[in-house]
Amino acid sequence: MMEGTQRRLAAIVSADVVGYSRLMGRDEAGTLRRLNAHRSEHIDPLIAKHGGRIVKTTGDGLLLEFPSVVAAVECCLAVQMGMAERNAAAGDDAIRFRIGVHLGDVIVEGDDIFGDGVNIAARLQEISEADGLVISSNAHDSVEGRIEAGFVGGGEQELKNIARPVRVWRWSMDGGPATMAGDAEAPPLPDKPSIAVLPFNNMSGDPEQEYFADGISEDIIMELSRFREFLVIARNSSFVFKGKSIDIKTIAHELGVRYLVQGSVRKAENRIRVNAQLIDGTNGDHLWGERFDRDLADIFAVQDEITVAIIAAIAPRSIEAELRRTNALTEAELGSWDLLLRARPMVGLHDKENNEQAQNFLTQAIELDPGNAQALAWLCWARGIGSIYGWGGDIKVERKAAKSFALRAVALDPDDAVARLALGIYYAYHDNEIEQGSAEVETALRLNPNLAWGHGAALNIMILKGDMEAARTHMETASQLSPRDPMWTSWLLTYNIGVYVAGHYEEVVERADEVFRISPDNPAVFRQRAAALAMLGRSEEARQDIDRLLELIPGNTISQVREQLSFFPDLERFLEGLRKAGLPE
Repeated sequence: MMEGTQRRLAAIVSADVVGYSRLMGRDEAGTLRRLNAHRSEHIDPLIAKHGGRIVKTTGDGLLLEFPSVVAAVECCLAVQMGMAERNAAAGDDAIRFRIGVHLGDVIVEGDDIFGDGVNIAARLQEISEADGLVISSNAHDSVEGRIEAGFVGGGEQELKNIARPVRVWRWSMDGGPATMAGDAEAPPLPDKPSIAVLPFNNMSGDPEQEYFADGISEDIIMELSRFREFLVIARNSSFVFKGKSIDIKTIAHELGVRYLVQGSVRKAENRIRVNAQLIDGTNGDHLWGERFDRDLADIFAVQDEITVAIIAAIAPRSIEAELRRTNALTEAELGSWDLLLRARPMVGLHDKENNEQAQNFLTQAIELDPGNAQALAWLCWARGIGSIYGWGGDIKVERKAAKSFALRAVALDPDDAVARLALGIYYAYHDNEIEQGSAEVETALRLNPNLAWGHGAALNIMILKGDMEAARTHMETASQLSPRDPMWTSWLLTYNIGVYVAGHYEEVVERADEVFRISPDNPAVFRQRAAALAMLGRSEEARQDIDRLLELIPGNTISQVREQLSFFPDLERFLEGLRKAGLPE
């Protein structure tokens, strides 16, 4: 560092006059006179009172430094509230400020300060509304609970020439978060998660990259629209906000959505960097963010790759956020969509109690909304899984009911990929119509190639066809698209069927152990592990798994398993393992 310079943490304030050029163009002398009066009579005394110092001034702006963030924010609030009184009778001659506050490192040279801390404060000022105040999360952490003013979260913002997104908090002259624009008469949000994809910002300074940025936004809109779980705002509505610095909460209100996707594109030589994030528009909470760095060897292939990666992150994060919201509701507050959300993880656990509760939730969801195709599809899955373990009485009755639910789901919405998957799995597993089931799964993947459950279902089909390589590819794709999916244990156990048929019994045991850690009451774990352990000659361990299996499915026998797992490739070898493990005939 140069002699005479030092680095320190500082509370930095950047302020400027809104519409200064317009005011000067209309009345230069009068504008300067009024501004100087505001400075000498109101602003400068408040800066001194709060221990601040004026680092520099421009024609329409101020750069200030304060000993603490609390002092800086209190001063700025006092300035803005005082200016509102002074401007009360000024009409078009009103001088209104917008202000940004940041706590960060600065480089000090003499009386001047430089560095990222100063740059961020200046950029925060640029996105402030007139008479308002925007502060960074660093500053907000220092003042929260220490001042009475209310701030509303504005999510993470891409700021010009700032490498990383900055989370911001906003204060409004109208009374803070309680009365920000649109809050008082906010329309009810749709039952399903509603999402708007804002146009990605071109940060490259290269006009040609504008097409790339817009293309990513448009592709994300199209791909999200394939998920029937989401209500996705059309491009023409979300692109109205292109190039505008508007509070995230206000945008969400105006579009009538809960979630917003925003991002930026930056090009440097032969590299492209895309930042993307998912934000809860109701409170500004940042739900997910990621940076994608790629070579520009084939710009369209790069655009497709980034789009798929963003969709793979956004879709499950949105559902996770919805599930957290739903879990906070009382039973009386649950709607059809909320009941479906609660049921889905329960279906994937493959234990009797959760399966029964899931069926109850799904039945209620259908009663509330008979047109809920996905609730019908998941009820098909739940009933089908129950029949595999003999939980629901007569196996033929259970499977007939499951098929009826899948057929109703597809009839209600032929373009719902989840409904197609339920029907496809039913055909392949329970009707032994593998090709017909495969056709339904292929249709689902055409409808939504980025749906994790589609690849999970394709995994099932490939196992039945004996194509382990294709099955593994689909399992890996499903995991990439939805790493914490509620059906993940089902996919692992399905893949294990093929592993058992291939005679890799040690691997069967390892994968069953992995599922056990997630789903300890899943009978398939003990069936598979017991058979594999017995084939390995580890009889005592195999017998322990059979004992646990019989606790979960009392009276289970070889003949019942033959009926329950009629779809199992090379079933007799699996039954041989169970027989060796001690399962009665």
